[in-house]
Amino acid sequence: MSTTPNVPGAHESERYENAGTPRWIIAVLIVLVAAVVVVAYVGYSGQSKLEAGLAKAQDQNKLLTQQLDQANARLAEVKGHVDITEQKLGMTQADLARAKSRAEEIRKEQVAADQRQTAQLSQVKQESEEKIGAVATEVGGAKKDIADTRTDLEATKSKLERALGDMGVMSGLIARNQGDLEELKRRGERNYFEFTLAKAKSAERVGPIQLKLEKADAKKQRYTMTVFADDKSIEKKDKTAGEPVQFLLKGAARSAPYEIVVFEVTKDKVTGYLSTPKEAAAAKPQS
Repeated sequence: MSTTPNVPGAHESERYENAGTPRWIIAVLIVLVAAVVVVAYVGYSGQSKLEAGLAKAQDQNKLLTQQLDQANARLAEVKGHVDITEQKLGMTQADLARAKSRAEEIRKEQVAADQRQTAQLSQVKQESEEKIGAVATEVGGAKKDIADTRTDLEATKSKLERALGDMGVMSGLIARNQGDLEELKRRGERNYFEFTLAKAKSAERVGPIQLKLEKADAKKQRYTMTVFADDKSIEKKDKTAGEPVQFLLKGAARSAPYEIVVFEVTKDKVTGYLSTPKEAAAAKPQS
């Protein structure tokens, strides 16, 4: 069996080698390394996020800057419009003031014109009322005259009437006496020729014709007469006083015959009138 020589330094080295590094130191080192790694990761990650956030913030800042620029541009444009509007409004207000002033002048002129017109109308009304009063007085008198005349006409008209002539034609208004005849003349609707015929051998001219009394019966108020016209003779036999004795001449319309009305028959004499149309031409009397 061999033995190891006893050397002083060799024993200490052997103790140290046998003892080794403590485990807690290794664990601490591992923890420190891990902490460093974690810190480094966290720092890197935080820096990355910070850089990303900063970049995003810069982008947002740029966007906000652009929006702000656009807003400022719109604001400037709006301000320009506002300035122009204010200028126009100022002009409009001036125009409005002038228009109001002109309107007030026109109103005053109209009021003055209305007053003048009212005064003129009042004057005209007064003059018209005075004239109307005068005319009313005259009209009142005229109405009375008209009423009186109408009364007379109605009284006269009641005496005038139509009758069927001996030719079957309705005559115009006929007169029964001298007063009625005067009324017919006043009306002027036909031509009227008065006559008083005595029984004689020769005819007597009445208007455009000739008449000859052949017979007169005062008691019966009847007569016979011969009419001479258009170169011919027409006998009207046994006629009654007040009866329209009708006949036609050349050129006369059948609706407007000549008429003889005798309104009084005395002994051997008759009184009456001849009525002819206004447009009738003069007839040739029988010679």
